[in-house]
Amino acid sequence: MSRIGKKPVAIPAGVTATIEGGQLSVKGPKGTLAMPLRDEISYTLENDGISVQPANKTKAARAFWGMQRTLVQNLVTGVTEGFSKKLLITGVGYRANSQGKTLKLQLGYSHDVDFAVPDGIEIKTPDNTTVEISGIDKQKVGQVAAEIRRWRKPEPYKGKGIKYAGEFIFRKEGKKK
Repeated sequence: MSRIGKKPVAIPAGVTATIEGGQLSVKGPKGTLAMPLRDEISYTLENDGISVQPANKTKAARAFWGMQRTLVQNLVTGVTEGFSKKLLITGVGYRANSQGKTLKLQLGYSHDVDFAVPDGIEIKTPDNTTVEISGIDKQKVGQVAAEIRRWRKPEPYKGKGIKYAGEFIFRKEGKKK
């Protein structure tokens, strides 16, 4: 029995949700998001929110129940508040600079890395060692952050590289003399 799945997803004022053609669409002040509906789960629009229940008593329906409710919650949160990730760059000469729809990274390679920002994602660089990624789609924001981080993962000896804000890097001891 899913504890998360039992709770209906509250729809705040200014947000509308519609179910049609096998898709759930949520429209809010920041934009519109849609997701395909699973056959194992039944979705109902009620006056207090969106209710997600298993359509049958199969193991697959119970497995998808909580996840589908969380995906619906992410749609509602995305169109009202949006999502953001913060990356920190550590290392001598490592810099980031946002130029329109391109993020220019200097990460110790012989060339600069030009990262093309996808549609629906906004990247800001408040200073040259911080990158803030924001958007309404949680999956897309996380994917972009992971792709930027992949250019130079933090290494365990000096901690140089790109890391998430709040991420702990396990540090190793260097060579002994």
